[in-house]
Amino acid sequence: MLHVTVADDHGQFVADLHQGNFKVSEAGVEQNLSFFSREDIPVTMGLVIDNSGSMREKRDQVNAAAMTFVRTSNPQDEAFVVNFNDEYYLDTDGDFTNDQANLHDALSRIETHGSTALFDAVIGSLQHLKKGHKDKRVLLLVTDGDDTASEKTFEDAYKAAQESSATIYAIGVYSEDDLEHDKKTVRKSKAILQKLAEATGGLAYFPDNLSQVTPVCEQIAKEIRNQYTLGYYPTNTARDGSFRQVAVKVIPPSGRGKLSVRTRTGYFAPKSTSNGF
Repeated sequence: MLHVTVADDHGQFVADLHQGNFKVSEAGVEQNLSFFSREDIPVTMGLVIDNSGSMREKRDQVNAAAMTFVRTSNPQDEAFVVNFNDEYYLDTDGDFTNDQANLHDALSRIETHGSTALFDAVIGSLQHLKKGHKDKRVLLLVTDGDDTASEKTFEDAYKAAQESSATIYAIGVYSEDDLEHDKKTVRKSKAILQKLAEATGGLAYFPDNLSQVTPVCEQIAKEIRNQYTLGYYPTNTARDGSFRQVAVKVIPPSGRGKLSVRTRTGYFAPKSTSNGF
């Protein structure tokens, strides 16, 4: 399935479109839609939060923002929390929960120290999402730095993102000192977060200060609840494991201005199971 966000030229979500307004192509070949929906469906989501030493002064506000994200999401969502520094840790009781007290406790396990195993945390969290019970899956990733400790590489993390069915939303929270004295590292970190998010149809956000993290989380939660879901059976039925580029175009209704559309860049074809997407 493709989860598609449509916005007008003011950045507002567009929620009144119909199946006929969408055209989907795979590798340049138009596909026939077999499924169309715009409903606030429950999701499986992971909150993946940087717990390295540089996050010490930021975690209280980041945690508050993450809880805002949870509270403004669908009450039937199931979630987990991964905190990471040199390693990553699943900190919720059980694989998933919709208990806000459990999520709050998991976020509050703050032992900020060490380095940043960002890629390992992303890959591990994407693997954990596969255990979820909801068709729609999301990662919210919050970090303030470049990867310094992972065994895996950016290429590994990027491929894992492409192979997953998840949408990644990333928030980069950089201090004034980072922005002023470590510009090269910040630029590298931003590029990594943007690439991971955009590959999956998500977005990367870079708020100017911590007070903006909560509104960003509210915006992400709102987007998740205002997406279209499109499905089709590819005309290319080869089960060869190749990456298939996907493009979605929106035909605006009469009288509407230009609309922008965002979704994942493509998917890896299955090698042996059903070829529906």
